[in-house]
Amino acid sequence: MAGLRDFLLRFRPVGSPGRAAPGGVPADRTAELTAELQPPLSLLEEAEEEARRIRDGAAREAAERRRAAERRAREIVGSAQDRARQARTTSAARIRRDAEAEAAELLATAQREAVAVRRRAEERMPRLLDRVADLVAEDIEVPPAPAGDRPQGAGRRGP
Repeated sequence: MAGLRDFLLRFRPVGSPGRAAPGGVPADRTAELTAELQPPLSLLEEAEEEARRIRDGAAREAAERRRAAERRAREIVGSAQDRARQARTTSAARIRRDAEAEAAELLATAQREAVAVRRRAEERMPRLLDRVADLVAEDIEVPPAPAGDRPQGAGRRGP
C-alpha cells in the first residue's frame, strides 16, 4: 500500500514554469493507480468472499436451527396433547366413579325409604280396612258386627 509521502508526490509539479522542456515519455497514470490500488482491492475481494462464506454458513445454520426448533415444537405439542388426553381420561373416570357412587347412594336411600313406606303401609292397612268396612256397612246400612265376631288380627283394636 502506498504511503502518505507517495500520495503527496503525485501533486508535486514536474517542472518549473518557463520554457518548454525536452519531450519525454508521458506518465501512465492508469497503470500507476492500478498498481497502487491492486493490493487493497485484492484484500477487499478476499474480505467479500469471507463475508459471503460466513453469510452462507449462517443461513445454513439458521435453517438447521429452524428445522430443529420445528421438530422440538412438534414434540412439545404432541406431548401436551398426550397429557391432555390422559388428563381428560383420568378426569372422566373420576367423574364416572363419583357419579356411580352417588347413584348407588341414592338407590340405597330410595330402597330404604321404600322399605319404610311398605312397613308403614303394612302397619296401617288393617286399621284402614276396618274403617273402609265400617264406612261401607254404614252406606248399605248393615249393623256392624260385634267385636267378638270379628277375626283376631283384623286390625281393630277396640269398639
